[in-house]
Amino acid sequence: MKKIYVLILAFFLIFSPLFAQGAYEEANKETVIFVDSSGRSVEIPKDVEKVAPSGAVATMFLSAFAPERMCTVSGSPSSDQMKYLPSVLSELPETGQMYGSKANLNLETLLASGAELVIDLGSYKDGIADDLDSLQNQIGIPVIFIEANLPNMAQAFRTLGQILSMEERGEELGAFVDETLAMAKENSAKIKEEERVSVMYTSGADGLATNAKGSTQAQVLDIVGVDNAIVVEKVSDKGGGNQINLETAMLADPDVIVFGDKEIVKEVASLDGWKEIKAVKEGKYCTVPSLPYNWLANPPSMNMILGVWWLGNLVYPQYYDYDIGEKAREIYSILWGYDLSDSEIAALEANSTF
Repeated sequence: MKKIYVLILAFFLIFSPLFAQGAYEEANKETVIFVDSSGRSVEIPKDVEKVAPSGAVATMFLSAFAPERMCTVSGSPSSDQMKYLPSVLSELPETGQMYGSKANLNLETLLASGAELVIDLGSYKDGIADDLDSLQNQIGIPVIFIEANLPNMAQAFRTLGQILSMEERGEELGAFVDETLAMAKENSAKIKEEERVSVMYTSGADGLATNAKGSTQAQVLDIVGVDNAIVVEKVSDKGGGNQINLETAMLADPDVIVFGDKEIVKEVASLDGWKEIKAVKEGKYCTVPSLPYNWLANPPSMNMILGVWWLGNLVYPQYYDYDIGEKAREIYSILWGYDLSDSEIAALEANSTF
């Protein structure tokens, strides 16, 4: 009996730490399988407390959705942007862009942040599944992709709500996107063919970096019911879009031009070539509002919600009939918890109307 007792005691001394460790991991590392928008099955924590964005677009989405859960940003917002954004963003470490042609990931900062999950949001791109698998293998942290262009944005917010156990916030933002797109669909359907307006959306100091028809950066134009004046064979989805020459802009002869650069707007009416374009001759040009982010794109994120309301009202006020200043006040409150003052609304609208 004594020998049996000794053997039993030895068994527990040897194996009880292993049992304890296994129980600890099961209790504290509960996971679920998430199938992301690229079709990848990824094991992620069931309860996510610390999340890192993969880049600028994801930073924008998460800073609106759950800034208190963020442990990094891709890059710190400027002082002008921070005026409108949750203050916590200015305190978070920068990790850079985690993958792609502009990747500059600071791996040490990411690992030190305690991130439990990396989230990539935006438009689907060919090869994204392989890119995210490579990133996940490199950093040792689960990485997921959620498609979040305008048609998929409402679902993207609801999916974030499920992942972060913030379903109420997900439904709030998802419902507002649904409202925005339903409003645009209803109003654009009223536009008669002879009323349709052609619009050129440009950026850059020379005004010739254009966002052509079908590009990710020009989604808002399609949704509100305008004709994108720039049509090219090979569409670029990059921030600068397709670079064209002035002759191409003159041949397109748009009814309206919305500029991403403020400076060119000041002198465009006196510039050779530009002053011959219909939009410039008739004074139908302005600057896209840009705080805290460009309202149309650059990058294309939830800021496009503002763009739908703004561009529709700018070009077809007879159908998109509302006070854009008051609508902006509502959206800033919903997205960033910021209450725009009357003077701030006036400043935002200063160069964004005809």
